Amino acid sequence: MMRECFVGFDTSNYTTSAAVCTRDGEVIANIKAPLPVKNGECGLRQSDAVFAHVKNLPEVVGELREAIRGCRVLAVGCSTRPREQADSYMPCFLSGRSAAESFAAALDVPVIETAHQDGHIMAAAYSSGAMERLLQEPFCAFHVSGGTTEVLHVTPREDGFTVSLIGGTQDLNAGQAIDRVGVMMGLRFPCGREMESLAKEWQGKLPAPRICVRDGYCNLSGLQNLAEKLWKETNDRALVSAYVFSFLGKTLVKMTEAIDEKYGNIPVVYAGGVMSNQGLQKVLSKRPNTYFAAPQFSADNAAGVALICRKRYFGDV
Repeated sequence: MMRECFVGFDTSNYTTSAAVCTRDGEVIANIKAPLPVKNGECGLRQSDAVFAHVKNLPEVVGELREAIRGCRVLAVGCSTRPREQADSYMPCFLSGRSAAESFAAALDVPVIETAHQDGHIMAAAYSSGAMERLLQEPFCAFHVSGGTTEVLHVTPREDGFTVSLIGGTQDLNAGQAIDRVGVMMGLRFPCGREMESLAKEWQGKLPAPRICVRDGYCNLSGLQNLAEKLWKETNDRALVSAYVFSFLGKTLVKMTEAIDEKYGNIPVVYAGGVMSNQGLQKVLSKRPNTYFAAPQFSADNAAGVALICRKRYFGDV
């Protein structure tokens, strides 16, 4: 019997992604192609991101074709907007939508649309080790990346999630702060992985970070200013990198405490590219009832989109 599966596409401002999950909900392919960023720059304009996706998609679809060989595709999912809101829009998601509709038309199967953020939540739940529980009761989710730093109250429903914003950043996103500091120190964008390695080299005492968190919302522009000052004073990449992650860790702990004050010991899931950092996970895992997306499902990916496609196709959990 031919294996049945679902396909997902996601085209964020950083990565061209496609994924495949089986009828039973097992992710069997998680394909990613990063968008190129020129040395010394901290990101891409939307027009450049769209063009980069157009260039990446043939290679990604080629890998996808191999991944579904011998399978019968039941539906194709795609993320068409950043969030599940009427006014949520970014041009780069049009690339994935176009690819999904073309792919589905060739196979004569339906296209099921979702939001990029819902895909992150689903992928985090899938890889957290607690998916069954998280899809049956409310939980809180941190989405911490270069494009987003938000705290969400999530209620699972039959066709996806009901999501409300309960915290986040009021200025810079966490990933933006990391990349701006990293590029300032001469690192190549995206800087998180290299800065994590540098931070592990630091063995001394760190300056006390002056974090700012009120009612679950943080300010991170001060982090960039303080890191720039420290860099000018020391010219020490390891020290500055360690300081940045210490600042972010204490900030995220304080934001999590705001959740506990309001919701008690509710499950909390951390996702997004920044949350792949092992140091941050170590600090935050001290809280019980805490879960993390696996690294390959934490940064931008289409696995959650494929899983949501499956969920909506069957109308089940």
